[in-house]
Amino acid sequence: MSRELFDNNSEADNRPLADRMRPRLLAEYVGQEHLLGEGSLLTRAIAEDRLFSLIFWGPPGSGKTTLARILANETKSHFISFSAVLSGVKEIRGVVEEASAEWRLHKRRTILFVDEIHRFNKAQQDAFLPHVETGLITLIGATTENPSFEVISPLLSRMRVLVLKPFTVDEISRIVKGALADSERGLGSLDLTIDPDALAHLAGSVDGDARRALNSLEAAVPLVQRGAAGKGGVITRKIVEEALQKRALQYDKSGEEHYNLISALHKSLRGSDPDAAVYWLTRMLVAGEDPLYIARRLVRFASEDVGNADPRALSVAIDAMQAYHFLGSPEGELALVQAAVYLATAPKSNALYLCYGRVEDAIRRTGTLPVPLHIRNAPTQLMKEMNYGKGYLYAHDFPEGYVFQEYLPEKLQNEKGRFYVPTDRGYEKIIRERLEQWRLMKTNGKDINNKKDNKK
Repeated sequence: MSRELFDNNSEADNRPLADRMRPRLLAEYVGQEHLLGEGSLLTRAIAEDRLFSLIFWGPPGSGKTTLARILANETKSHFISFSAVLSGVKEIRGVVEEASAEWRLHKRRTILFVDEIHRFNKAQQDAFLPHVETGLITLIGATTENPSFEVISPLLSRMRVLVLKPFTVDEISRIVKGALADSERGLGSLDLTIDPDALAHLAGSVDGDARRALNSLEAAVPLVQRGAAGKGGVITRKIVEEALQKRALQYDKSGEEHYNLISALHKSLRGSDPDAAVYWLTRMLVAGEDPLYIARRLVRFASEDVGNADPRALSVAIDAMQAYHFLGSPEGELALVQAAVYLATAPKSNALYLCYGRVEDAIRRTGTLPVPLHIRNAPTQLMKEMNYGKGYLYAHDFPEGYVFQEYLPEKLQNEKGRFYVPTDRGYEKIIRERLEQWRLMKTNGKDINNKKDNKK
């Protein structure tokens, strides 16, 4: 027996407005034109009753669950709804048995809808795999998380990922006005109106989340001054602001938005934009990111993107991390802002980052080359007899504390000057000039002519 998609029991009127106002048919659905437009892959699949396994990926309140229910309602398949939060492998076996029975007895395919599919562990996802592959189950998953991170590759390769976008301000406005006008499931019987300014504020304050818009609208109803019969009244901007309360910023510390924001911070620092850097840093802090995670990224940036163009940058980043350790939140967060502004406005160089990569590549190519004899230590008589340290030139015995000699293994001596290539920005310009001067001294032979003493 097919499980009912919509609950029509006597408690239906007590459901939240957002649940009552779920569209039941595609014709009622607002938005996601890129998926539901005329001739699209999804609309053709529905029309031909040839639905495929798919994942709806989108932010909260973008209509993932609603759309999955509509697809099930408009196809001839057996529909089962499954919660990734409440169910495990045992329940999956029961679903498979039910799907097998439906096909055996009625030749009906089964659509299995899994809300929050990202909450399934690997074992649970593996349990679905063979049945999705054979077509016994048409799997529809809904997730707010990037499936690349949360869904195993074998399962992901057998499903299509359809991206849902946040609702636009205009679409949210249409959804809100629809709820106010609907007398059957919405607020139409209350005869409420909403000021244009209040509607614009509500639609623009929910980050494209239709559920939050409707929940806020429902929260606004008790705040409206209505007539003696309990009907009529105007929802003003002040009422909307009170209903919205504190705006919750979208963020997930382990999902895609986490990586998006830290990427934005890093690239803003690299692009020398202090305003953008502080904006993205603050976005992360306000959303609940661990300040020490941000501090660690600032320390990394100081070496990777500033380096010796401003050697002080690393100290500033470390100081900011220590200051946060000492002060905690919120006082210590200002130290992170200070470091971010310093790093954003510092001269930039990735010479150290490139140098490290070149050296790693050389090591992979040449293996563990022996240390040249003349720069080996010789603490024992045997080592001295084996010429450990023989011919070593002690730099402090020469003018300017410099003398040319080979320090790299013989096979890499032609790489000298190719690993670390300083820029002409900031302090690295001084380093570059110094290296050029030393190379000139080597060419002219001054380092040997000015030798004072040879220390072994």
